[in-house]
Amino acid sequence: MRPRAWLRLPLPLLAAAAIAVWAVPGSAAVTAPAARQLAAPAAARQAVPPCNPAASSLRPAGPPQVTPGSYMARIRARGYLIAGVDQNTYHFGYLNPLDGKIEGFDIDMVRAVAAAIFGNPNKIVFRAISDAQRIPDVRSGAVDIVAHTMTINCARLQQVDFSSVYFDAGQRVLVPSNSRATSLADLGGRRVCATTGSTSIANIRAAPSHPVPVAEPFWTDCLVLLQQGDVAAISTDDSILAGLKAQDPWTKMVGPVFTSEPYGLAISQQHPDFVRFVNAVLQQLRTDGQWAASYARWVGTPVPAPPPARYKD
Repeated sequence: MRPRAWLRLPLPLLAAAAIAVWAVPGSAAVTAPAARQLAAPAAARQAVPPCNPAASSLRPAGPPQVTPGSYMARIRARGYLIAGVDQNTYHFGYLNPLDGKIEGFDIDMVRAVAAAIFGNPNKIVFRAISDAQRIPDVRSGAVDIVAHTMTINCARLQQVDFSSVYFDAGQRVLVPSNSRATSLADLGGRRVCATTGSTSIANIRAAPSHPVPVAEPFWTDCLVLLQQGDVAAISTDDSILAGLKAQDPWTKMVGPVFTSEPYGLAISQQHPDFVRFVNAVLQQLRTDGQWAASYARWVGTPVPAPPPARYKD
């Protein structure tokens, strides 16, 4: 017999432009043939470099160094790094109820940044934020960095900068073990949960099968709804779903990966020096074994090669 939903709540849960073209009358721009005038805006659009989320960051200048006048020097003078993180995503960023500490793969990445600035990975103030708070908090300066299973995409790159890719994920579906659904295609007209502000909720909304998107602040909220039978499924990155499945053995992941979700650390566009610094830290993690060790601890084995660093400059 399947236990009541409240009995199966996970332990961590309990703890917690148009472009205007002007020409002078009589000029060549006015007297040119119509086809040439129409081609000009198209050529201008083509001149804009295409967006490539996997190669959208800034190349490090060398090993991570805190130089005078840099944003890293300002953080050091303050005495701590301010990191926006999740506390509800098991294995990536969650509050451990046994010791009250936030831990996970994302947390290891940001601790490495603190260690590079201070020589101490614990010089961090964690601010637990929702998916919807990530970009506003970076843009306002409320946090220095966000480590929060955050997909790099072209729309977000218009608002914040990202580190190089440190983890590759892809969207799938989580359903109860007795569900007959095998993919999102089988969930037309059914309620499917994801978090507000995530790429996942947009992907559910755009699915050809027309599932009904249900937006909640946190992934554990979605898990409760699934356990109570209020939604038919949860759909998000396989990395997040694996953590939810580990917390509820009466669930299963179904269907193929149907999106690419490259994760990056989000940083303000006002601090390109900090972006380069963080990328230098991530490169060290890739080469010295720390990335692999963190993956093995939080995600499992076998451990793949880390995503290669690719830059736009």
